[in-house]
Amino acid sequence: MIRIFGILTGLLFTVAVLWSFIVDTGAAISEPAPETAEEKYHLYPKGPEGGFAHEGLFAKWDTAQLQRGYQVYKEVCSACHSLRLVAFRNLGEIGYDEGQVKAEAASWQVPGVDPNTGEATMVEGSPTDYFPKPYANDIAARAANNNAIPPDLSLITKARHDGTNYVYDLLTGYREQPAELVEEFPEAKTAEGQYYNPFFHSLNISMAPPLTGTGQVTYGEGNPEPTIEQMAEDVTAFLAWTAEPTLVKRRQTGWAFLLFLVFATVLAYFSKKQVWARAKGGDVGEASVKED
Repeated sequence: MIRIFGILTGLLFTVAVLWSFIVDTGAAISEPAPETAEEKYHLYPKGPEGGFAHEGLFAKWDTAQLQRGYQVYKEVCSACHSLRLVAFRNLGEIGYDEGQVKAEAASWQVPGVDPNTGEATMVEGSPTDYFPKPYANDIAARAANNNAIPPDLSLITKARHDGTNYVYDLLTGYREQPAELVEEFPEAKTAEGQYYNPFFHSLNISMAPPLTGTGQVTYGEGNPEPTIEQMAEDVTAFLAWTAEPTLVKRRQTGWAFLLFLVFATVLAYFSKKQVWARAKGGDVGEASVKED
């Protein structure tokens, strides 16, 4: 009796689930949800024309670009965004020598202790220090950024879908909000203190355009002109490196491993032909008959 009751209960539950699925599916087909502003006007990132040097089959780090990207981060992005997982000594991996790393570290102020009073203070950075936070706490960050906390950029290209292209297009994607968008979706109008950017998930972002014009950062001699697009590409490449500094090495190791597998496969094939050649041709059987 208990078994029959359990079977009937299971059948009733299954029928209820199937009925709910059929009803909800039918309602979704007959009465689809209205299109939202995000669905209609959101743009998917494509990245710079030609892509990045660290992408593709033959990836490599462009150290000159990484150094330009670090300069953009230092002079523009660091005012709001932290880089807490990167130490100054890591700059040696993008072409800076020991003296340059020490000089760069010393150009930053990091939390420390006054050796005379023992009180907390700001001191010159050293190569072993990590990049400092721009705000003392989240409350200060919200107060300075329209109640939004700027994200840490250490892993930003890994934390966003299609990260490198997303960061590049976000930096270059600020524009005037289309009038037809406001007419069709009045609730999506950009609020005061926000900015329209179709690459941002909600179309309106609290971060003001960080790159505002050509020459905002002065590159050294022999470098390309610092246009908004060039600066965005450079800092995006730098952030791709901070997120995954072993990316290029890992891909190069992968190529070496694939070549080894090809070589091992060819070697195994010829070894198999050599070992089994006599048995396959019947030579082994003929030899045994002669011995008898």
